[in-house]
Amino acid sequence: MKFSIERAILVKAVSQAQSVVERRNTIPILANVLIETTEDGVSFRATDLDTEVVDRAPAQVERPGATTVSAGMLNDIARKLPDGALVSISLESATGRLSVQAGRSSFSLATLPKEDFPVMSTTEYTANFKAPAPTLRRLFDKSKFAISNEETRYYLNGVYMHVAQTETGPALRCVATDGHRLARIDAALPEGAEALPGVIVPRKTVNELRKLLDDDEAEIAVSVSETKVRFATPTLTLTSKVIDGTFPDYTRVIPSGNTRKLEVDAGDFAKAVDRVATVSSERSRAVKLALDEDRLVLSVNAPDSGAAEEELSVAYADEPLEIGFNAKYLHEIASQIERENAVFLFNGSGDAALIREGGDTSAVYVVMPMRV
Repeated sequence: MKFSIERAILVKAVSQAQSVVERRNTIPILANVLIETTEDGVSFRATDLDTEVVDRAPAQVERPGATTVSAGMLNDIARKLPDGALVSISLESATGRLSVQAGRSSFSLATLPKEDFPVMSTTEYTANFKAPAPTLRRLFDKSKFAISNEETRYYLNGVYMHVAQTETGPALRCVATDGHRLARIDAALPEGAEALPGVIVPRKTVNELRKLLDDDEAEIAVSVSETKVRFATPTLTLTSKVIDGTFPDYTRVIPSGNTRKLEVDAGDFAKAVDRVATVSSERSRAVKLALDEDRLVLSVNAPDSGAAEEELSVAYADEPLEIGFNAKYLHEIASQIERENAVFLFNGSGDAALIREGGDTSAVYVVMPMRV
């Protein structure tokens, strides 16, 4: 195997691949990246047995072949090479080592046999469709903050992607919840997604997926089965096992009878919550919302460190209400809102609040109250 590749292309490809590699591995081959060359270019494949990423890059290939080498080592070397360098990579048949050369720098790296590298098996996908990158980015970015970190409730450790029936017809929906807050985001159902089985996409996969979605012009090919999900562009493929569990019936916790309506500038509200929460040593300290006619007072009382209060002009015409929330949760939800106004719908001080982006019902958030 022998090929030449531009340093910038190598850095991007190897960093994409090695990001799925776990830092601590009991199986040595899982710390490696599989390098495979064809006449068209080179691919870099890495896996942790649950997630696999393949990055294809253009290269000048002299001799096709394949081997595996430490992903972290190759990534570090590529980053430290001079900008604009042309990197020559070859497998030395005599020693079995990988030679990396650029300018006056040369490295000889230990390899492991390509036959030992575990390649994630291909599977028959029950649904195959394409979706614009901005659509998928919105679905996952606006829901992932609510993913649970509790390992005991493993079925909440991801984003539930499924087809949902709405008032305007079927939609592609992503939902995440940790039991304290919930995010439900809808998008138009892409052609071919009608047979999509509901799957829970793991947190790590959601974070890796973000790298595929930066190009606003890209179309992402999505394939889903009961056990796997795959997202692909012409140069990058991310395949992942889905969480083997049943996502709870989230519709039961979305309130439908909340009638007390508050409209507030989302940016001002997020900044105000952040400011008053500063006096608390605990980010989870409750912030109290005191509502009166067109007036909202945010306050935090932390006996050990102090107190804070801020008043906002809002649109509110219902009965006075006092309700408390986790300051971190409120700030995270308010930060998701892209439209100018956030709409809060309340029932009572002990009931969950529903939050929307203006009149848009395609993004809905729920947050449970706290005692204050």
